[in-house]
Amino acid sequence: MKSTIILCFLLLLSCKQNAQSVSDRDLVSESLKYQPWEKTQQPEGSPSYLSNGIFAKVLCSAKYVSGRDLSEAAVNSRMSLMVADEREVAYSVDEDAKRITVSVEGDAVRSATYYGSQGCIIDGPGGIQFEPVPVVSNLPSSESMDWPMGDRISSGMPDINEGKYQAVLDSVFQEGAYTAAFLILKDGKILIEKYGQGAHGDMQLESWSMGKSLTATLIGRLIHEGKLSLDQKAPVAEWKRDGDPRGKITIRQLLNMSSGLRFAAHRDPDRTIPIMELPHLYIYMEAIDVFDFAVNRPLEYVPGTTGRYRNCDPLTLGKMIRETVETDDQNYLTWPQRVLFDKIGIREQILETDSKGSFIMTGFDYGTARNWARIAMLYLQDGIWNGERLLPVGFTEFVRTPGPGWDPPIYGGLFWLNTLQQWTSLSKSSYAMMGGGGQRVIIDPDHNLIIVRMGHSRGQNFADPALNAALNEFMKIEYGF
Repeated sequence: MKSTIILCFLLLLSCKQNAQSVSDRDLVSESLKYQPWEKTQQPEGSPSYLSNGIFAKVLCSAKYVSGRDLSEAAVNSRMSLMVADEREVAYSVDEDAKRITVSVEGDAVRSATYYGSQGCIIDGPGGIQFEPVPVVSNLPSSESMDWPMGDRISSGMPDINEGKYQAVLDSVFQEGAYTAAFLILKDGKILIEKYGQGAHGDMQLESWSMGKSLTATLIGRLIHEGKLSLDQKAPVAEWKRDGDPRGKITIRQLLNMSSGLRFAAHRDPDRTIPIMELPHLYIYMEAIDVFDFAVNRPLEYVPGTTGRYRNCDPLTLGKMIRETVETDDQNYLTWPQRVLFDKIGIREQILETDSKGSFIMTGFDYGTARNWARIAMLYLQDGIWNGERLLPVGFTEFVRTPGPGWDPPIYGGLFWLNTLQQWTSLSKSSYAMMGGGGQRVIIDPDHNLIIVRMGHSRGQNFADPALNAALNEFMKIEYGF
């Protein structure tokens, strides 16, 4: 009798699992009724055309946002996806328009223009479709305030760049790494700070995908204000039609990059699409509405089941940020400065936009090394700054917890995790904001450490080995291991 009951239970469980699997398949296929794949916008243009689009934008930002020499930036900030043609790539500058134009022997002509606080924007038909606004901090001069609300180092701070850290600096600034900035903070105090490659403390440096973690931070601000919640269904109008299974996607799943949206990317384990045809990268190459491009995709996986590093998820969150802020009649372009940056001592952080004025924080963001250290300090302090809670209770724990569907468990809430000990000498509980070209801001809560490493794309292959060597030296000096 007992064995019969067990057999029946197993049969019922099997039926339930089969039904669930059929239901899951139906869920994914059902999304095609609402967003037919063949009607979904796809990357267009030759590899040279697309490559020159991102190259023009990168050069424009290097000159007008960072203040770098163009001939240096053209070599050191040129990533592999910007090299799509063996012919000579030329660039020219229109100082009056603040515009950089890139071409290949007169072909594939692309340009980008500088718009002040909104940085550089890829030029497209009809120009930009919003009114640029200056973003001005309400804080006094940074020299008038002590770190971290200002840049003045008080007498209570240790001497920066003590000789005992020379081995650390030699490692991280080794030849081939193209390190531009390096900071280590312990207990909120700057122990090490050095710049290279012509960079300096006030330079707004290319940050790339570290901006994804900034997106999470702004979502955290809205959750703390009661405007959003982690487990609510994403308020995306395009997914709200009756029966659309994308309407089940939650904010938590978007932060975990497990929405399941079909949006091929370079990190996909089963990628077959050429890199220049990936939707994940198209947002950097063409003058498109990035939010519209991101949300109008069908499902590929059941939401919450499969972790994939895809720009559609943080861009969808970006769309929610804009719509929530504008629904409250607030100025979207100045909102991050008012509700976050001014509160933690950041006087300028350039968040570049698309032609419609939407932040592309999956990659087009620029900040100083100290700016990023301040953002990391906010997390190390559990979302509290000067006694004021800025992020909701539990949010810092959420972003550093592996997201369901990630195998191996290396990703949390728009933060990378050190669960596999990529940084060998740091604790497994460490987590990080990461961007292309070796941009790293690592938070080690066990040792109360923050490490900021920023550099140019040319050194991408050497950046992490150099950083690991530097961290090994540092931990040896500080902790004896």
